[in-house]
Amino acid sequence: MFPINLPSYPVKIINRGGKPKIFDDLRRRYVALTPEEWVRQHFVHYLIGHLGYPASLLANEVELSVGQKKLRCDSVLYGLHAQPRMIIEYKAPTIPLSQRVFDQISVYNMQLRVDYLIVSNGMEHYCCKMDYEHQNYLFLTEIPKYENI
Repeated sequence: MFPINLPSYPVKIINRGGKPKIFDDLRRRYVALTPEEWVRQHFVHYLIGHLGYPASLLANEVELSVGQKKLRCDSVLYGLHAQPRMIIEYKAPTIPLSQRVFDQISVYNMQLRVDYLIVSNGMEHYCCKMDYEHQNYLFLTEIPKYENI
């Protein structure tokens, strides 16, 4: 897979039907190993192992209904009372983090109204804190530790 700008972890990869699969600890199963999935798994392990995010409050592939459309948030962090707190959108390392990516995560946030939005392609990571009172957001210089959100 691609080298990325995230810490390594003990990756579990198998081959099924000639296709590589990576173990997703949150979904507790092997999933297709795509470049985006490579980023997701490393990012989730970074959040849990380095920034103190509880695995029990994270979920991958969270389905949303927006009108007649079914959408999926790549990852969502929930608060202690099951309210969404953070949406994370992943792209493959070869995909630039453009305005289109931020537009995509903004659509998800119209429904969830979280405190933080993160986008990552494994090479670059952007985190912003939402300020609904002033209808604004602030890009942070780093992804906050769980204890600081």
